[in-house]
Amino acid sequence: MEKKKILLSIGIGLALYLVSTGFSFAAFNYLKMRGAQEITSPLPGRESGFRVDLSAPKTETCPLNGAKFTKAEREIWEPRRPLAVMIENHAESRPQSGLSRADIVYEAVAEGGITRFMGVFYCGASAKNLTLAPVRSARTYFVDWVSEYDALYSHVGGAGRCDDTTVDPRAKALCQIRQYGIKDLDQFGIGFPNCYRNPDRLPHPVATEHQMICLSDNLYDIAKERGWTNVDENGVSWNKNFESWKFKDDSKESERPTAFSAEFTAWKGYEKEYGVRWEYDRATNSYKRFTGGVAQTDLDGGEQLMAKNVALQFSKETGGLDEHAHLLYQTTGEGKATILLDGKKIEGSWRKKDRTARTKFYDERGREIEFNRGQIWIEVLATGTEVKY
Repeated sequence: MEKKKILLSIGIGLALYLVSTGFSFAAFNYLKMRGAQEITSPLPGRESGFRVDLSAPKTETCPLNGAKFTKAEREIWEPRRPLAVMIENHAESRPQSGLSRADIVYEAVAEGGITRFMGVFYCGASAKNLTLAPVRSARTYFVDWVSEYDALYSHVGGAGRCDDTTVDPRAKALCQIRQYGIKDLDQFGIGFPNCYRNPDRLPHPVATEHQMICLSDNLYDIAKERGWTNVDENGVSWNKNFESWKFKDDSKESERPTAFSAEFTAWKGYEKEYGVRWEYDRATNSYKRFTGGVAQTDLDGGEQLMAKNVALQFSKETGGLDEHAHLLYQTTGEGKATILLDGKKIEGSWRKKDRTARTKFYDERGREIEFNRGQIWIEVLATGTEVKY
């Protein structure tokens, strides 16, 4: 009898072990199927969903891009200031995270024909805590665009401290950040869990430099601790001298063309991985982005990147300036521009009188451009860059 009890206990134990093992194996495979990012440990401050009811009436106008948002979103963004984040575009880093929620995106070559983005987040970042990735280093011309918003500036290091003799003085972004009093959120002074490296963000291995993630709410909390809310430590509002662009409603669908596209590559010879095509979508009156012939998407939502407006800003490109081959783009003065909106192109110009002034866009008759309400992309291209329409 005792022997039977022992055998029964062993049998039950073995059965429980097999059931638990099978359950664990099934759970692991389920999580694996959902993607590598899903099986990493959840981090403090990270949210998976929206904190506001996005179906509520959209009555509030964003001062950055004219888009309409809910009152709940406005209550979140008003005590803040814009947040500018450097996000890379290396082929291995795609898809990026967070760009679909940026109000404005700037794109320019950072080095070696590879472009880099600077997303300006304000209204679109109020509904949830955004994962922003991969965050990369600062460049001097982006600092000039940050200055238009008196924005927080998130990056991972950058070109040239003041005492770095290997960097051309004109390209010393880190030195300029200090000299200009930019509200600096350099990742080298920000640790886990606000910014961290995640080797599992993408379903394929990537080099360490492509792994940096920062979280929008966490960055705003750090800024608040430093006295950088909607006003700075001296009580000066970020928008004291800010000039908003002009905005309009979408054109009627009956007035829109059935098709339109614009294609370009910042540097010749880089078409395969960095050629850009903006393809017009008549139904949404937006432009869908393709890079290297493939739809460019946002990792977190999976949606294709789309813009209501695309401004091609042609600027003088200078480089390489030093042993690091740093570049310069003309950011002040004036130059040619082509603006894409409503499925059409408008030939015109851009002007920016000094570092902190707003870059304005004008048509051929000198009238300031009225952008459609929604995300705006500023494509900064070397003067003479070929664009195919």
